[in-house]
Amino acid sequence: MRASDIEADLTEVLCTEDEIHAKLGELARRIEADYEGRDLLLVGVLKGAIMVMADLARELERHVQTDWMAVSSYGAGTVSSGVVRILKDLDSDLSGRHVLIVEDIIDSGLTLSWLLSNLRTRGAASVEICALFRKPEALKVHVDVKYVGFDIPNKFVVGYGLDFAEKYRNLRDVGVLAPHVYS
Repeated sequence: MRASDIEADLTEVLCTEDEIHAKLGELARRIEADYEGRDLLLVGVLKGAIMVMADLARELERHVQTDWMAVSSYGAGTVSSGVVRILKDLDSDLSGRHVLIVEDIIDSGLTLSWLLSNLRTRGAASVEICALFRKPEALKVHVDVKYVGFDIPNKFVVGYGLDFAEKYRNLRDVGVLAPHVYS
């Protein structure tokens, strides 16, 4: 689905599919250089990071392992509650591993801060973050993010894995959801 297919649901398009893929290519080159000679485990955060994780992994010109974790602080709302629940834990042992958390978006930072702390207690050699989008104005806690694709305004966005009530994840672009859709 493209933004032009749902124009009435969006107030603007922030990033096109082509811009997203170009940025993931840039991030992949940096990650390859930073992790040269080291095994890398990509940990995708479900469900939002599905598109980011898949496309980032395909951009990497090296072997990587992947695993998934599902945590939630949103429910069906549009604002993070800050209360984190593990819905699916990792299958991998992190002891001595270099872990790169792959996220779709950093909003308040509360969920990611909790996740970062949680994974670091599992004995990983290193834990870093790659987020395609970050909302600097929405941050409630500081989170060190090694790789950021785009800083975006503090607006409710959908597409490329980002959803509202499980809709819009398959939108190829990222756009601002019109208030009439969620009001």
